[in-house]
Amino acid sequence: MRFNKPISVLLAEASESGEGTLKRTLSSANLVALGIGAIIGAGLFSLTGIAAAENAGPAVVLSFILAAIGCAFAGLCYAEFASMIPVAGSAYTYAYATMGEFMAWIIGWDLVLEYALGAATVAVSWSRYLLELLHKHGLSIPHHLAVSPFETVKLGDGTIIDGGLINLPAIFIVCLLSFVLVRGSKESATMNNVLVVIKIVVVLVFIALGWSHINPENHIPFIPENTGKYENFGWTGIAAGAGVVFFAFIGFDAVSTAAQEAKNPQKGMPIGILGSLIVCTILYVLFAYVMTGLLKYTEFAGDAKPAATAFAVTGYSFLQDALIVAILAGYTSVILVMLMGQSRVFYTMSKDGLLPKFFSNIHAKFSTPWKTNIFFMIFVSAFAGFVPVSDLGHMVSIGTLLAFVLVCIGILVLRKTDPDTPRPFRTPWVPFVPIMGILVCLYLMYSLPAESWGRLVIWMALGVIIYFVYGKKHSVVRRKYAESLKK
Repeated sequence: MRFNKPISVLLAEASESGEGTLKRTLSSANLVALGIGAIIGAGLFSLTGIAAAENAGPAVVLSFILAAIGCAFAGLCYAEFASMIPVAGSAYTYAYATMGEFMAWIIGWDLVLEYALGAATVAVSWSRYLLELLHKHGLSIPHHLAVSPFETVKLGDGTIIDGGLINLPAIFIVCLLSFVLVRGSKESATMNNVLVVIKIVVVLVFIALGWSHINPENHIPFIPENTGKYENFGWTGIAAGAGVVFFAFIGFDAVSTAAQEAKNPQKGMPIGILGSLIVCTILYVLFAYVMTGLLKYTEFAGDAKPAATAFAVTGYSFLQDALIVAILAGYTSVILVMLMGQSRVFYTMSKDGLLPKFFSNIHAKFSTPWKTNIFFMIFVSAFAGFVPVSDLGHMVSIGTLLAFVLVCIGILVLRKTDPDTPRPFRTPWVPFVPIMGILVCLYLMYSLPAESWGRLVIWMALGVIIYFVYGKKHSVVRRKYAESLKK
């Protein structure tokens, strides 16, 4: 028996109000901003350079388009789920309704990779830009306190930092934003809206000022010849690049985790999911084109701050500091959304009994899952302080792609099992759209390094053990089923 959680039960939970529940405070505009806040970040300001130098060259533009196509198919499936099941928990909740409790657990555990390690990835990049800004002005944090033990950092003036003890700036930003989230989703959304405006202005300024300084020779060859390795250039390199930057597109997934806090989820969720994806894809393509036109793609090798490096070519040196400060603000909004998304997933899993009640404890004053926020503050800080950004990025990408595959499968299942359930938004061209979403995402997973698959298998094996040791025994759905048999 699969032990599904009926949609009627999920809808009843969504309509609950009062003490111990999440408040519906987010408008459609808040949701779009939430998505943009998660999408525009490390994928644009950091991993674009890495993907260009190691995988796709100037054709990293095509990598973003390929990733966006996969996201579009998955996003259409997400939009249907989020409009008909407006409950916190994202893909975890959708899997519970369609594929049963065990698959729901698998995807919920997978989302830890997507959100928690996503926040850690961006926190490391945030630290790198902060280090560059301070270094430019003759200030510095002791290098052993600003770099993880396994990283080599290259600053703008050529200074090399070969490993340290701990990345304290990354830990600091994670802790600060965790306490912001404890205060409440409305306050967090207001802060995110301000940061998103700053971030979009930076992207538009970079594109506008950089466009006239593009050197066409830097785009030749647009698709560098493959070196003989699958992931190094050529068309396979483009696919590998798409896999590397893919996690930056999880903003619309983060939107779906906030469904239970949306004022009008039936209307707002599709707008938030698809609107943020469209806006950010356009900005990504233009930004990547300008960046690889300003500087030869080979110059971005090992550079976690390629936007600042490329912008220096324009001669607008007086804007360099403003650019870095704005990127720091942009990264801040990404970390905020990632941490919020993760806490909502664990909140929902805890409500279902698959995790201890600790994770669904709501603060009496702020109406937030504050204990979950504190838990992930510690968990994410550990990864941000000690793990290199490239390893984190690959782990996040493969976790995100797996989540998207399962959501697309869920739409196929739900159309068969619950064809008559009202759908405020319907995924068009079913089964074509979900099948294409599955195929594109699986292809991008295949394009990622073998190490990513190994880490995914280990992580999932750990999750399966926890499920059978704790989750299965404490499942609310299983308990209710057992009680019904006794009657």
